[in-house]
Amino acid sequence: MDAILCGLAKTKNRPYRSLARERQADDTRRRIVEATRKLLQSKGYAGMTIEAIALGAEVSAQSVYAVFKSKTGILIELLNQATFGPDYEDAVQKALSASDPETRLRLAAPIARQIHDAQSATFDLLRGAGVVAPELAKLERQRESLRYERQERMIVSLSDAGRLGLDHATARDICWMLTGRDVYRMLVRERGWSSQKYQDWLADTLVQSLLTTARTNAVRSRTVKRDSLRQV
Repeated sequence: MDAILCGLAKTKNRPYRSLARERQADDTRRRIVEATRKLLQSKGYAGMTIEAIALGAEVSAQSVYAVFKSKTGILIELLNQATFGPDYEDAVQKALSASDPETRLRLAAPIARQIHDAQSATFDLLRGAGVVAPELAKLERQRESLRYERQERMIVSLSDAGRLGLDHATARDICWMLTGRDVYRMLVRERGWSSQKYQDWLADTLVQSLLTTARTNAVRSRTVKRDSLRQV
């Protein structure tokens, strides 16, 4: 009987120990990423050694490798926290919970702006810290792949509502392209658009490009305009 009671006591305590381990693991990840950020700002990429990160985070170098595998893994987490944090998740849930498909799609524009504003600031930090071009290119490819995956929910919701004006794969590709970093970079960084102007343009363009009614009206408008020009 004592053995049974002892076993039950151990079973009951296990979830608490598990939660404690999870909190400890989360705290370790947070301290490693924060130590990395400080090293980038103060000593640059060259000074961002695993040993220096471990010292700043007050963990062993083995722990850093165990959690992130490499410096690239830490940089990916740094971008994740800047780009896909709680604010991003809140914005996505707000968009997906909108009952009107057009409103839902328009809300993708501020999400894209939020991602690119945050990501640009982080990439500026990385470039300023001397992160080499191949490493940055790898990070950008990883970012774009993750962004493409996360847009699936939006396209599925529009398709389920019967408002998608294109086949699923084409709509997803166009949405990914329009909300991509290259478009943001060309308009905001190179042409000097404000982030708000970019957001407003993107919302209109997404609706016109992807939704059935918007596409039908756009085609009709172009047809009327072309016919009127022929009559002149």
